[in-house]
Amino acid sequence: MKILFRALLCTLVAFSAGCATQQTATPASVAATTSQSAPLLLISIDAYRYDYLERGLSPTLAMLADNGVRAASMQPSFPSLTFPNHYTIVTGLRPDHHGIVNNTMFDSVLGKFSLSNRQAVSDGRWWAGGTPIWETADAHGLRTATMFWPGAEANIHGHQPDEWMPYDGKVTPDQRVDKVLAWLDLPASRRPAFLTLYFDAVDHAGHKYGPDTPQVDDALRETDAAMTRLVQGLRQRGLFDKINLIVLSDHGMAGTPLQNSVLIDQLIPQDQVQTVSMGILAGFNPKDGSAKAASAFAAIEHQLEQPQQHMRCWDKTRVPARLHYGGNPRVPQLLCLANVGWRITTTDYLASHKGDVSIGEHGYDNADPLMQALFVAHGPAFRVGAKVPAFPNVDVYPLMTHLLGIPAAANDSDYGAVKDMLKPAAR
Repeated sequence: MKILFRALLCTLVAFSAGCATQQTATPASVAATTSQSAPLLLISIDAYRYDYLERGLSPTLAMLADNGVRAASMQPSFPSLTFPNHYTIVTGLRPDHHGIVNNTMFDSVLGKFSLSNRQAVSDGRWWAGGTPIWETADAHGLRTATMFWPGAEANIHGHQPDEWMPYDGKVTPDQRVDKVLAWLDLPASRRPAFLTLYFDAVDHAGHKYGPDTPQVDDALRETDAAMTRLVQGLRQRGLFDKINLIVLSDHGMAGTPLQNSVLIDQLIPQDQVQTVSMGILAGFNPKDGSAKAASAFAAIEHQLEQPQQHMRCWDKTRVPARLHYGGNPRVPQLLCLANVGWRITTTDYLASHKGDVSIGEHGYDNADPLMQALFVAHGPAFRVGAKVPAFPNVDVYPLMTHLLGIPAAANDSDYGAVKDMLKPAAR
């Protein structure tokens, strides 16, 4: 009955006939696997572009890659934004299916969502289109802990991680590491089997200064120093060779000079639309349900779907199929995607935010090389010194459920695409 309900929920939220696949395991097989499983620690380094490792500023991360598995790159889901991709990683659903379709959204029932809206971020109804891995782990007797992960602050389907903290950007990288290590120090009956850790200094530096700057290099060093602290802490506890680590990022980063701004207010009368989002992926809905508003919006759509300089625009029903986007009711009716290196904004915004406009950005076409993310894995289940081809981040989820020995919830993933990262005995 629970599986049937989950499938029905996915269908209702995503409005997509091919929403997901369901993998199941018997309670006996799950118990047999989890009783021998190593802990799994999922680490996100926000906006760590796939090629940053080549800068030589992340020696601890390079050590994990050399002695474990490194992917050529990992493709984010579209849009290549923080919240949609973090939730994809822990649910195995693309954003169009799990419902976190942007960092900034509008829902006809729930209202407005943004990263800074603490009430919305902690409201489980926004996240109910997906089943995060900590929920499944909890249902199968495994304890979980999250050090900052989108969705973890909300009660989703009646579940939250056993240990979690509300996001606080003032918590230093070292403090984040120390909290994870403290969770691993808990008595066996309370010790988490699945944990997450999140770093954001690289993302902040990339936005403020651009990706190819000394400030990003400093953030890479700072984050790797925290990774060194983590590895040392694991060694001191005799856990380094017993824990499976997955280190990844949600997306890459591209330079976006201030002058590269599409002024959307010069193309769309702002009083004739509901503006849902701006930035790299701008979204607009009709202003209201009147025939006059619908007619005006249709004219705007027709104009913008013609070839535009520095951006592409689509009605949500005509988004390219490869992006797997546009079916969810939270996706705005008209979408405009900036070309890489450009942003979509307004004259008033630029005038009122002088000196406070990001000159590094993401959210672009997820096939672009500058949007590609990092993937490194290390631990007893993973091959040593293996380099694997690029793969989509939606496939991380079944890898994790396999490592934890728990059944996967409905998902869009392919375990076959990632199983060769594992040692034969662990597949």
